[in-house]
Amino acid sequence: MTPGGGPDDGRRAPAGRERLIRGLWPPRVNRNQLTVALLLFVLGLGLAIQVRSTSENSPLRGARQEDLVRILDELDSRTQRLEEEKRKLENQKSELENSSDQAEEARRQTQERARQLGVLAGTVAAEGPGIRMTVRDDTDTVEAHMLLDTIQELRAAGAEAIEINDVRVVTSTHFTDSDGDIRIDGRKVVSPYRFEVIGKPQDLEPALNIPGGVVQTLEKEQATVSITRSEKIVVDALRSAKRPDYAQSSSQ
Repeated sequence: MTPGGGPDDGRRAPAGRERLIRGLWPPRVNRNQLTVALLLFVLGLGLAIQVRSTSENSPLRGARQEDLVRILDELDSRTQRLEEEKRKLENQKSELENSSDQAEEARRQTQERARQLGVLAGTVAAEGPGIRMTVRDDTDTVEAHMLLDTIQELRAAGAEAIEINDVRVVTSTHFTDSDGDIRIDGRKVVSPYRFEVIGKPQDLEPALNIPGGVVQTLEKEQATVSITRSEKIVVDALRSAKRPDYAQSSSQ
């Protein structure tokens, strides 16, 4: 008899830990579980092969170190520009959302945009930092295309407003040689040619002085070139706004 009064068959009831171990080992795996495990294994293997194949076929895999550095620099520069544009847009959005009079804020932004377009079109005066450049041509060897090359170099360096000898230069401006004279949009200009240019001086001056650039080309023609930076350049030569004959706004 057991202490509890039950029959003692000579075998002791298994303890709780022993029953747990017997329930877990050996593991009882049915057919469905094996199928699921096999599918998971195949899926994992396929993903690993795909990742490895993508890595091996990457166009950057065989790139040189200097190319990778240049690509990273370009990506960093592009990211900075996009972040700056994002901040500007977020600021504009906040101004519109927080303005007590959104219509007034929209009108102000419209006026500012119109002023910026007026500067680019040459219909309004502008002032800001930039450079003054004077080209003296005592031998009459400077030609119209040389002045045009100078304008193009300045635009590429970020010039926002330009005038030469009281003639406003815009995108439609043309330079011509006529009977030994240089004409800008049909107006005769003579030496010395005085450029008033608004933009970032640290970009404009080096762009003109690069080896083989504008300054060296003009000096080869016996012209003398002087460039000075200034925190205040005034471009006040104006062009009349031309009304289009055929083009009309497509906005409703």
